Amino acid sequence: MNTPVSGAAAARDAARAAHPSSRPLAPVTDLAEVRHHHDEADTLSLREALALLDDRIAGRVHIPGEPGWDDARTAWNLAVDQQPVAVVVAGRVEDIEETVRAAKRLGLAVAPQATGHNAGPLAAGTGLADALLLRTSELRGVEVDPRQRITRVEAGAQWGDVVAAVAPHGLAALAGSSHDVGVVGYTLGGGLSWLGRSHGLAANQVLAVELVTADGVRRRVDAEHDADLFWAVRGGGGDFGVVTALEFRLYPIAELVAGTLFFPLERAEEVLQAWAAWTVTLPDTVTSIGRVLRFPPMPELPPFLAGRSFVVVEAAIQESPERADELLAPLRALGPEMDSVHPQPTAELLQLHMDPPAPTPGYGDGMMLAELPPAAVRAFVDAVGPDSDCTLLSAEIRHAGGGLRPEAARVSAIGRGTPEPGVVAGLDAEYLVFGVGIPMPGIGDALVTSLGRLLSRVEPWRAELDYLNFAEHTRPAARLFGDRLERLRDVKRRHDPTGVIRSNHPVAR
Repeated sequence: MNTPVSGAAAARDAARAAHPSSRPLAPVTDLAEVRHHHDEADTLSLREALALLDDRIAGRVHIPGEPGWDDARTAWNLAVDQQPVAVVVAGRVEDIEETVRAAKRLGLAVAPQATGHNAGPLAAGTGLADALLLRTSELRGVEVDPRQRITRVEAGAQWGDVVAAVAPHGLAALAGSSHDVGVVGYTLGGGLSWLGRSHGLAANQVLAVELVTADGVRRRVDAEHDADLFWAVRGGGGDFGVVTALEFRLYPIAELVAGTLFFPLERAEEVLQAWAAWTVTLPDTVTSIGRVLRFPPMPELPPFLAGRSFVVVEAAIQESPERADELLAPLRALGPEMDSVHPQPTAELLQLHMDPPAPTPGYGDGMMLAELPPAAVRAFVDAVGPDSDCTLLSAEIRHAGGGLRPEAARVSAIGRGTPEPGVVAGLDAEYLVFGVGIPMPGIGDALVTSLGRLLSRVEPWRAELDYLNFAEHTRPAARLFGDRLERLRDVKRRHDPTGVIRSNHPVAR
């Protein structure tokens, strides 16, 4: 029981005392405001059900209005206002099973979430008004088998947890760009890492998935067991069940050469044109990003960055230092103001992209580009460069290709002995664009305008599909999955016909 930390038990006592009389509910919360069109009896039943769920789980249930409610419902992206019926914080896997079964009985959906980096599409409109938000953030266990080069991570694990566990063994995972990105959400959406051009998407490294499906049953799926589910979750997002653990392959990469070349923003056109031409010549061992950064004047930032703007090239190079110097020579010949490229443990890659170290409000979105000719670079610079009034904190172009191509992923799976790729084998694009800003008072409209201008300027080179993890606004599922959508929808219908599981990008949209 969780009476010391949850108001749900208090709600249970109040509800039982009131039922079946007509006395008003105790003023813990008014769930009728959340679940529209329900009378007092329905609200009472829901309140009792949530209180009993709180009793049955090791975690806790939060309901609107109680102490801790706002903290429980807050996503990593602080600009997203999540308003679910209730929040369940799972303390063990059995809590997830209980929650799914309870939601199904109540006619509610379950929306699993570890961190909430890409929570915008989930919470948009009334997306959570009929859902329990299921937080898996306390389930962060990581097990490593260094001999087999395999790790098993729990539902709430973050990339910092995984890197800390595997790095002492000289191993690397295809991790995200920040320590506090959730492993599960990142991987279910594809997973684009600094090792991506050589090793493909993180989803392709998954060997098995443990999940609770809409019937409340815990399953372990792989290439031989529930192969349709295994195919769907690897790139299809979180619409098919609540993932409780992932098992995936690691690689013996202990060190590499990585860092950033900083140039004054005024040189954006020159530097990004040179970078774009440079990417065409690179081996798959190099993953890089061309980026415009406008650092706010924050005391948390080093003085040489705070309040300044740059065009930068970030690179991760799986070569010897000597070979890395040869590859970087054309960019270094441009004379960067600062050069942080150096040999480093792969664990340091979590700092390379300079992502915010803690939850932050953000407004962003992205698209994939089929190509990046000089005209596309010029359009990008016109939108976010020194002569624009851009308010985005960051606008970037990521180099894809190489092992991120779908056909390359299928070939490499055979050579590496990994399962055949899932619904998203790779990226049907050569580059990705993403822009993001911090919505602060007074710049909201300008931020919307800046992002819209960026995406519209590069629209002529847009690829046919979008990348799920960079889609931070709602969009039709066909834009994410193309001709694989009908098969995905068939998997959804067979395993979740009533739509109990709710993701940020549902395949039914």
